[in-house]
Amino acid sequence: MYLPAGKKMDPISILIEEISNQRLWYKEFVLNRNDYLKTKGSIDTDFYLVVNGSLRIFIVDEFEEQTIRFGYKNNLIAALDSFIHERPSDFYIQAIKKTRLKAVKKTELMSWVVSSPENTGIWYTILENFILQQMERERDILTTSPSERYNRVLKRSPQLFQEIPNKYIASYLRMTPETLSRIKKS
Repeated sequence: MYLPAGKKMDPISILIEEISNQRLWYKEFVLNRNDYLKTKGSIDTDFYLVVNGSLRIFIVDEFEEQTIRFGYKNNLIAALDSFIHERPSDFYIQAIKKTRLKAVKKTELMSWVVSSPENTGIWYTILENFILQQMERERDILTTSPSERYNRVLKRSPQLFQEIPNKYIASYLRMTPETLSRIKKS
């Protein structure tokens, strides 16, 4: 993709711009607070842009909900397991607050991806970045203290703390809301 000299865009911004330019968004809709975009056991092969609002992706184990990812303004979000394999997912995606979304079908998105080497490169860069983010998160959960996890996420994603309630951030960081509150105060 051609970018004017000195202009640098991240691959997600390029993808969003290209989907918009190609008019691939096939629907725009609103979820109210606590509405589900998807529930466990459902198949969803759409890819979504969060126009405004916020969502969480979580799983439910036998004891509690475990938040694994968030989506807020200008983020792309999907149940990737269902998107990739076109099978039922174990994940839930729920609106944390009123959220406006746009959707693109997998078939349309993947047609765009394979339509040029540049598009394929953008897509692979997005996937690589996602994998690296997930690996970093897993490492943090397994090897760092709660305060280190908090500080790393604060540095990496300061917008998270403006968009998402503490109880969900605590779940994401694998700590109690009380521990998160203590860390934030210190």
